[in-house]
Amino acid sequence: QVQLVESGGGLVQPGGSLRLSCTASGSIFRIYNMGWYRQAPGKQRELVATIAEGGIRNVIGSVKGRFTISRDNAKNTVYLQMSSLKVQDTAVYYCNVDIASMSMPYTISTYWGQGTQVTVSS
Repeated sequence: QVQLVESGGGLVQPGGSLRLSCTASGSIFRIYNMGWYRQAPGKQRELVATIAEGGIRNVIGSVKGRFTISRDNAKNTVYLQMSSLKVQDTAVYYCNVDIASMSMPYTISTYWGQGTQVTVSS
């Protein structure tokens, strides 16, 4: 069984910074792509950033230059460093990780974190 635990959300003023973390634990054989999504009130969940197993990163245009995704493979953790935050970045942020478990090492399953609220407000 695999679990994802997120942390790091909160309330911040416009222009401020936050760092989100998401750690995978359990019976893990291998971790592939890791990423972050967000869902604002009344809107669909959208992809924010991804990082591949080899480190290749992609971020959406609206956060490029402000958000940085990184991963620590030794800790099974993905981070999202958010800077110059804007009111429109307010959302619940979810991590998303592709994992092969020990019991099924040749099957990749997608897991979601529980979500962490990020509120940008003055």
